[in-house]
Amino acid sequence: MTLSFAHPWLLLLLLALPVLAWLKGRPGAQAAFLYSSVQLVKGLASPTHSSAGRVLRRLRWLALALLIVALARPRLGEGEAKVSASGIDIVCCLDLSRSMEAEDFKDDFGRQTNRLYVAKAVLKKFVEKRPSDRIGLIAFAGRAYVAAPPTLDHEFLLQNLDRLGFGGIEEGTAIGSGLTAALNRLSELKSKSQIVILLTDGQNNSGKVPPLTAAEAAQAMGVKVYTIGVGTTSGSAPWPYTDQFGVRHKRTLPVDIDEDTLKQVAQKTGGKYYRAGTFDALKNIYAEIDRMEKTTVEVKKYQRYRELLQWPIGAGLAVLLLELALAHTVWRRLP
Repeated sequence: MTLSFAHPWLLLLLLALPVLAWLKGRPGAQAAFLYSSVQLVKGLASPTHSSAGRVLRRLRWLALALLIVALARPRLGEGEAKVSASGIDIVCCLDLSRSMEAEDFKDDFGRQTNRLYVAKAVLKKFVEKRPSDRIGLIAFAGRAYVAAPPTLDHEFLLQNLDRLGFGGIEEGTAIGSGLTAALNRLSELKSKSQIVILLTDGQNNSGKVPPLTAAEAAQAMGVKVYTIGVGTTSGSAPWPYTDQFGVRHKRTLPVDIDEDTLKQVAQKTGGKYYRAGTFDALKNIYAEIDRMEKTTVEVKKYQRYRELLQWPIGAGLAVLLLELALAHTVWRRLP
């Protein structure tokens, strides 16, 4: 067992205590009025008052020192534990174009729902299964933006995933821009393996970077790209819209996924293309990616600690209470 402090730099405050004590004990300025000397009655006064004052001051300084030690958080190392960590960094690219509103999926309860709801629900489960991976999130429509950089703080990531919705980005489907944004995030990291999971339901019609150009960049970086085309295989899907009177309607739109481009992007980078026509199919796709993308875990060690700050806090308060008790009882000063 080893004793350490969580915030050892706070112990430097202890060095200030002797200086403060010296400044406190310095004589003040000469009095403006001089009174008669009390030397004639010095022998009648109690000789313990001066020593009592010193004891009380020392108790006050001791209490302050103990509280400073408590602020530094003393702790006792009780040994080491092992935790497994992955060497994989993942960025998920999610299409937020209006076509993702198409309601051609059913959830686990058989209710009709849209593509974005299904994509977010399955991605959330995927993230929860990989606590040791840094995972980032890119959202794209007519342009791409970083919803969450690659992070181990998956709670933060999932909060940002929940916030994603329609209308926040200009219309369009910029697949190449989404993939490029993901590669830019991964280029800042050093890891054993890097992958991108790109989910879309359309064709690239926006952005300045063609998908295959972005795929070549991914290939050069050694980044594997898994592409997912999401949408029913029936050829058309119901799409809700609101008319000028605020009434919601549905109309049928064709399913228009550029599967050839998505396949080429995956093949160039050593990944794989998937087609998700149902909720269960999308779950199985993420489960397969989860199984394939495993690396040899690195065993890291961390120290288990038992906090000891309650002891100096208790001792400091006890000393402070003792000082106050003595000052107001046996060593009480007359006004």
